[in-house]
Amino acid sequence: MTMLEELDMNTAMLDQIKKLSYPEKLQLVEDVWDDIAQEAAAQPITEELKAELRRRLAEHREHPETSIPWEEAMAALESRFS
Repeated sequence: MTMLEELDMNTAMLDQIKKLSYPEKLQLVEDVWDDIAQEAAAQPITEELKAELRRRLAEHREHPETSIPWEEAMAALESRFS
């Protein structure tokens, strides 16, 4: 398939998606996200990501006062979206 054919196909899919109702669009996004999450879980962690995680952990250990406890973060989310 050529790039032009792919572009036409993607444009046609987007046109169809735009016709969906709001709940249908949300369901589509959820389904796509679930698929992405499954693929991501199967991917190896890159050295770049490992380095970033180490950096963040070191930052947290050096300045723990800048972190937000999980319970506080969750309460803020529940308050905002409930």
